[in-house]
This record gives sequence, C-alpha cells and structure tokens, in this order.
Amino acid sequence: MRRLPVYLLLDTSGSMSGEPIKAVKNGVQVMISSLRQNPQAIETAFLSVITFDSAAQQIIPLTDLASFQMVDLRATGVTALGEALKLVSNRIENEVAKTTTEQKGDWKPLVFIMTDGVPTDDWLPGLAEFKKQRVAFTVACAAGSGADTTVLKQITENVVSLDTADSASIGKFFQWVTASIGVTSTKVEDAGKEISLLKELPPPPSELNIVV
Repeated sequence: MRRLPVYLLLDTSGSMSGEPIKAVKNGVQVMISSLRQNPQAIETAFLSVITFDSAAQQIIPLTDLASFQMVDLRATGVTALGEALKLVSNRIENEVAKTTTEQKGDWKPLVFIMTDGVPTDDWLPGLAEFKKQRVAFTVACAAGSGADTTVLKQITENVVSLDTADSASIGKFFQWVTASIGVTSTKVEDAGKEISLLKELPPPPSELNIVV
C-alpha cells in the first residue's frame, strides 16, 4: 500500500501561548476526526507532527489515522524554524518509502507549516536541507501580523496568511488543510496522480489570504 505522508510543522513558541496554541491542538483533533470519516484518507493518509520552539521535535512520527493520538502542546521559547526544516528533511528521508525497481514507494509528502513569528535561528541551512527533499507541495501559513511572509515565500510558493491568530481563524486553516488532504488522498487513490499546485487544492476560506 502506498502511503500519503503528511507532515505538520507547528510553531509552539511563547507567542502562541493561550488561545492560539489551544486552537492549533483543537484544529488537529478536528482534522483527524474529519479525515477518519473519509474512506480514501483513512486508507492512504499518514500524519506526523513536528513542533518547533527553542528546539524542534517530532512529537508524533508518521502514523495512520486510526492510530493517531494527539498529544498536549505547550507554548514556550523562541522560533527554531530552521531546525524544524532540517528535522522534517531527516524524517522524510527516513520515514517515506522510496520507489525502487521492485516496488512503488509512498506518494510524495505534503508539508504544512504554521508560524506566528519569524525564525530566531540560522534557518537557511535548514531550508537548503529541506529543498533537497521531493515533496508534492508545501503550504506555509503566517498566523497573525507577527509572521514574516517573505521568509515563508523562500520556503514555498504557497503561502497563506491569517489576519489574526485566534481560534476561529486557526480553525478555518485546519479545515482547509483537512479538505486539501482529503482531495489529495482521493486523487492518488482514484487517479494515481499527485497534486503539485495550490490551484488544484480546494479554494481556501475567506479568512485565509493567499500571499502573492
């Protein structure tokens, strides 16, 4: 079975404390519940969560939806985005099955990044590592006015922004991520085709501004 790996890189720095971090945790839980109702997604999608604050860590390795258990998130420290990019590169390298002459590997991973700030580490080496990986697409979300979309634009063409990092906006972002994973899993299951462009995904809700 070819898996559709999905990596969520979530900012858990101190500025996310209070409502934003609760909204992120809730958003992931609602997303898992919705995807479990989707027959294609439950067959295909595997999710991993990487958090980054003063350090980056993979708090949930690539896990099928039925077994996925969200863990508690705490907001503290600064924003080691570069370390998160390095870590996700390493995890894609080690967790995603490659296509060989004998077998088809996993589908190319989807990567969703959410941050409300600017990187506090030297993030360019991490970006260089990340660029070596073959992913289907990466979407970066700038949550609130403190996030720097010019940094995110260097990571991926696909950048969306939320005017505020409140529970309603963050909830909408995760609804859209859910729909995007659902559409991608259906496409790989039914048509055997991967999605590579933002315009192939469901249109984002009005709370999400596409950064051009």
